[in-house]
Amino acid sequence: MTGGAAGVRDPGLQPERTRLAWRRTTLSATVAAVLAAKQAVHDEVTAAGLIGAGLSLLVWLGFLGVAHRRMVALGTARPRALSARGAVVAAVCTVALATFAVGVVL
Repeated sequence: MTGGAAGVRDPGLQPERTRLAWRRTTLSATVAAVLAAKQAVHDEVTAAGLIGAGLSLLVWLGFLGVAHRRMVALGTARPRALSARGAVVAAVCTVALATFAVGVVL
């Protein structure tokens, strides 16, 4: 890029694409949490299944909180970068949700 001032940023459609990616990821997490809950009560209700489904629900709610904050931030004229804390929380929630979902299946 030539002739541009250093530090000047033209986000274009990048915030919208990022917001849509957060929505898709939230939908995927929702499907995983619902499938974990369904699997937990499918054949017989066990304590381990209920614990796994409950933990999946809590992690899902945590991920929803992070995603919502990020999508709101992307709606501003100059969105800030995702904080390191937000990125770590989102990653931990994703890994934990996958772990609890596997725990429910086994």
